[in-house]
Amino acid sequence: MALDTARERRHVLIEMALRRARPGTGSSMEFYRRRDWSALGVDLTSIKTPFAIVGAVATRLYMPERVTHDIDLFVPRASEPSISDELAQLGFTKQGDLSIGGSTWTNANGAGLALIASTDPWASEAVAATVRSPDGLPIVRLPYLVLLKFKSSRSIDVGDLSRMLGLASDEALVEVRTIVSTYQSEDLEDLESLIALGKLEFGAEDTNMR
Repeated sequence: MALDTARERRHVLIEMALRRARPGTGSSMEFYRRRDWSALGVDLTSIKTPFAIVGAVATRLYMPERVTHDIDLFVPRASEPSISDELAQLGFTKQGDLSIGGSTWTNANGAGLALIASTDPWASEAVAATVRSPDGLPIVRLPYLVLLKFKSSRSIDVGDLSRMLGLASDEALVEVRTIVSTYQSEDLEDLESLIALGKLEFGAEDTNMR
């Protein structure tokens, strides 16, 4: 089977997970309710260009922290020049370009980050609607993190999605469904499957399931 697109990869992973999932087979709910926040080791507080932290770091607000040294910043493409200038002023050096749009950077201490410059129609909206981490950094809201993980759909992304969606409140799921319906309605069926997988893992029921 050809798996040339993110959507095709996601379908296969979801189908495999649905065949194997059993109620309540995850870790304890006490573990899943934990929300740890480790310092990034990079001071981004002086950056004036609006941005959102995405990727593995962002998942810390929505599920238990998994170890990562990756820092991913997300901006609309129009903001790329200004935030690039600010990163250079902070001592970062550009290392290369990203195929998805944006660039990679490192500083003198070896800390690296990826700057994702997006042309998605919701990019500005995602940056304007961030939530704050415990140390005040702008973190992408769950619905836009879902859209971003849909775009890559690696096995780790599908796992992150099912856990975050399974742990999300009913109110958060309403927001996720609304945003996905607005910008990526063709993926609503996958969204519902991932919600169901997450709820099944935690032995919970989603009263909003259709």
